[in-house]
Amino acid sequence: MANKHAAEKAIRQSARRRVRNRSIRVATRTEVKEANKALASHSTESEQEVKQAIQALDKAAGKGIIKKNNAARRKSRLMKKLNQAKTAKA
Repeated sequence: MANKHAAEKAIRQSARRRVRNRSIRVATRTEVKEANKALASHSTESEQEVKQAIQALDKAAGKGIIKKNNAARRKSRLMKKLNQAKTAKA
């Protein structure tokens, strides 16, 4: 257990942040999974799902929950899959 008042406060803060970060991280992963599922099934709303996933990644990166380059890498992979799916339809 913490001995100092500041250490106790830091523990409380980190607990609050952990809950917030976890919920945003889970929501982001869910959006990415749904986008990948839509792309795999060649769904008509796959472009919309990718846009939502990109927004979730940008929000998580902006809040520092995931690193900026991590978000960029994931967005790049999603867009690559989307463009491949578009060219396969044509």
